[in-house]
Amino acid sequence: MKWTALRAILKHLRDILLLPLPVTCLIPLAVYRYTPEYIPDFLPVKIMGLVLFSLGVMLFCWSLFLFEKKGRGTLAPWSPKEKLITTGPYRFCRNPMTGGILLILVAEGLFFRSAPILIWAALFFILNFLFCKFREEPYLEKKFGATYQHYKSKVPGWWPKI
Repeated sequence: MKWTALRAILKHLRDILLLPLPVTCLIPLAVYRYTPEYIPDFLPVKIMGLVLFSLGVMLFCWSLFLFEKKGRGTLAPWSPKEKLITTGPYRFCRNPMTGGILLILVAEGLFFRSAPILIWAALFFILNFLFCKFREEPYLEKKFGATYQHYKSKVPGWWPKI
């Protein structure tokens, strides 16, 4: 394996350990350990949680793959992408990786019957919405100019058009 490939893998691992791991594992675990279960224990709720978790992981991994292959960067804001990604799930929504993480959080809230994890999911969404609106989008408009503005006018930010 070439040094550049190993370096890219290590950067991705670092950024996963710093961002999605705490958001999807450490914080929900802390919240779950110290709160009662509020959601009734119904098998369909657990199945829905497993389905949403699977979809979220697939969406996250697909987006992560595109960040490396197409964007030539990692998921972290401090690792700017060289190219604008408009393929794969980015054809339908500008923030599919965050959507994948949100699906994982909702799935955890349902599966573990934890309303506080669902509240964390809502807070996570609000924080990401504000970050994208006031930090990421202005940066992308500056970096990619008319290309990003055209993409932004055609593709919704959070909820895919069906």
